[in-house]
Amino acid sequence: MPTITTKDRVEIFYKDWGSGQPIVFSHGWPLSSDDWDAQMLFFLSHGFRVIAHDRRGHGRSSQVADGHDMDHYADDLAALTEHLDLKNVIHVGHSTGGGEVVAYIARHGESRVAKAAIIAAVPPLMVQTPANSGGLPKEVFDGFQSQLAANRAQFYRDIAAGPFYGFNRVGAKVSEALIQNWWRQGMLGGAKAHYDGIVAFSQTDFTEDLKKITLPVLVMHSDDDQIVPYANSAPLSAKLLKNGTLKTYKGFPHGMPTTEAPTINADLLAFIKG
Repeated sequence: MPTITTKDRVEIFYKDWGSGQPIVFSHGWPLSSDDWDAQMLFFLSHGFRVIAHDRRGHGRSSQVADGHDMDHYADDLAALTEHLDLKNVIHVGHSTGGGEVVAYIARHGESRVAKAAIIAAVPPLMVQTPANSGGLPKEVFDGFQSQLAANRAQFYRDIAAGPFYGFNRVGAKVSEALIQNWWRQGMLGGAKAHYDGIVAFSQTDFTEDLKKITLPVLVMHSDDDQIVPYANSAPLSAKLLKNGTLKTYKGFPHGMPTTEAPTINADLLAFIKG
């Protein structure tokens, strides 16, 4: 398996297919690079080089006890891009991966980056604070950690079968295969990484990071996202970005890169070529 070893000796698994302009994909919590199958196959067929890694503690990467925070996530992404000597990169991040992309560009600069897209992403800040009254109460995320610690297998099953893909909506066409694949990816990773990751994705404030980014960023989000609520995320991120474009979808779920792949892929391609 292709891996790199970070400065703190964590093995990061990655996929690297094709040639051409590189697109690097950063996955959501608690999944793996496998969650980008629909995008990697699509963009590979359109002549791009497609790369995706398993975040530390996730998928096939090392199940370490520490470093499960946005700074380490960003540094791991930087280590991958430097190892592969990638230039003129398109970065695409979903959910927590969107936060990872924002943190990476703000922390490591834009010299290797051409554009970025963040899909159903966690910035600017998910948790409710005195300055972020529209956020979700901290008790929501404390509850996630409690459910993970008590019965991770059941918790992951419930997320996949319910709000992640919108399968809890009236009239939804439920895919048991998607539920099982989400569960498989989640259970492959480490419980400690996923437990700490809840704090990372919910409590990291990306406000200043977003302000630092000057390159074009496409902010893609659905008005019916049940995981990262729309009003307190995408519109705010787009305003904070110097060159951000907001694209809002009606009725799509949080997991829209999978359930609505043809639409998402087409819009990403148009943005990249635009």
